[in-house]
Amino acid sequence: MKWLIVFINLLIITHYGYSEMTEKQLKATQKLVRNTCQNKVKASSDELDAMRSGNFDQGKTAQCYMLCILNTYKLFTKEGSFDWEAGVKSLKSVAPEKIAGPGVASIKNCKDANKATDKCMGALEIAECLYNDNPQNYFLP
Repeated sequence: MKWLIVFINLLIITHYGYSEMTEKQLKATQKLVRNTCQNKVKASSDELDAMRSGNFDQGKTAQCYMLCILNTYKLFTKEGSFDWEAGVKSLKSVAPEKIAGPGVASIKNCKDANKATDKCMGALEIAECLYNDNPQNYFLP
């Protein structure tokens, strides 16, 4: 049901010719994705809030939450690598410029951040790099 709502919102945006989401729409989408992935991997709100504040020293559940986030945004390949080019394309097409500009720079700076062989840990490495590159403009939910 949640994905249907996101899909309908995207259709409406596309229908009216808008190429980017408003900040309000982006935050609503982030909240939806956060809730979906949090429920899927059973991560605690404390763990997720800690990561939003830059504390990435969390357990396996939080690591797999990040994998869910990156998979939802289609930023992680089946082989376990960061699809940074898709991230750049996606941000440029949906995010307002004040978010897309710094976000694209961070994505490019973190394109080689994934060193782990474990997919969950690799996703966390990417998220931590994105945060450390520009904490004020960290965009993952």
